[in-house]
Amino acid sequence: MRLVPRDTKFFDLFAELSNNLTEGAKLLRNILADPHDLTMRVNQVQAIEHKGDKTTHSIITKLNQTFITPFDREDIHRLTSSLDDVLDFVNSAALRLVMYKIHTPPPVSAELAGIIVLQCEELAKGVSLLEKNGHVMDHCDEVNRLEDMADHVSRKAIADLFEHEKDPIHLIKLKELYEVLETATDKAEDAANVLEAIVVKST
Repeated sequence: MRLVPRDTKFFDLFAELSNNLTEGAKLLRNILADPHDLTMRVNQVQAIEHKGDKTTHSIITKLNQTFITPFDREDIHRLTSSLDDVLDFVNSAALRLVMYKIHTPPPVSAELAGIIVLQCEELAKGVSLLEKNGHVMDHCDEVNRLEDMADHVSRKAIADLFEHEKDPIHLIKLKELYEVLETATDKAEDAANVLEAIVVKST
């Protein structure tokens, strides 16, 4: 019997955070594909982001209260922050639609958001396997592959924008939207890299 049991609550909180992230990314993708009731649905993304902030706070609080953690304290903090970063940029992309009055987002923006959804799903699967030390690396590799795909899509979208968009203000708005979406894919890759580091240390 352990005098000080290893706390597994962290895994539940990570699952909650990653599932919440996936929910936010799916909603963003749906908004970009069909932007009806824009303000109301963007508010829903913000509510998901606030929920993620609460979970992040719960993890950090628990980290400060726990003597024995399932893996390095620094890695728990890094994983929490990196997952939260992805959700922050998902929310930022949604907010751009309202701030800049982008009522008809180009289809490529929904394509980029779809890549973010796939990354978030892979991160959620990877996080769910951490406790059992399962095939986490496979999911990390897929997140990285998807980030490369997003880079390609984003570069082409921006090139097309400069070639075809005649309104300079609209060009700036859409370019920023693409860049925020692409940054979200970068942050997902960062989270995957943290997962990889955790697995390597535990083997």
